[in-house]
Amino acid sequence: FGASASNVAAHAVTNVGLSRLVAGCVFPVGLMMVVLLGAELFTGDCLMAMGNAEGACTILDLIKFLFVVYVGNFVGSILLAVVNVISGQLNYSAGLLGAYTIKVAMGKVNMSFGQALCSGILCNILVCAAVLMAMCARDIVGKLFACFFTIMLFVVAGYEHCIANMYYIPAGLIAARNQNYVQVAMDTYGYTADQLASLNLYGFFVKNLVPVTIGNIIGGAVLGLILLYLHGYDKKKAA
Repeated sequence: FGASASNVAAHAVTNVGLSRLVAGCVFPVGLMMVVLLGAELFTGDCLMAMGNAEGACTILDLIKFLFVVYVGNFVGSILLAVVNVISGQLNYSAGLLGAYTIKVAMGKVNMSFGQALCSGILCNILVCAAVLMAMCARDIVGKLFACFFTIMLFVVAGYEHCIANMYYIPAGLIAARNQNYVQVAMDTYGYTADQLASLNLYGFFVKNLVPVTIGNIIGGAVLGLILLYLHGYDKKKAA
């Protein structure tokens, strides 16, 4: 829902920095809902590497759990993209939102493997930091603040989040099947038909989802293990 709403909020803002800031002020509601409702988010659950390191779960248990959460997040994101399109949301601003949805997806499927990987690492360092900070907060307001500012950082910075991309890119793929949205995208953003052809399932899975997912796993696991080492070391010293 945060991804969908952030597109609506930012689609008519032409300044790149301001557009990302506007999106960054809306997007964090997604993690807020996850934290307060006790839902599962794949990227945040990468912190479970800490539990494996402490012997609380086996590597097989960890892989099984993350796989189930990943599939669940994927199905939910795809369904939201489909329902949003059917609802007519992309018709906002005479189809400009549909064109913007295509633009967002185009930017993601045209990244190099290295760019997507590194952006995914940086993204999930911030996401997992937000989750840990929210866990440390003693009240709801503290949890919301922990989520808001940290998630806003990754959105403004333009980092890649695999679960968010499970909405952004499929929504763009669906929008690209509407000739009105395509024409507005060509007129507004200067895309050619050849360029738009790169928005396909290969671009979604191979050029974005795989490297971003790997990067998110690395970022979350590394942050968790570093903090576990540092705080575990402090506990051993205190003992």
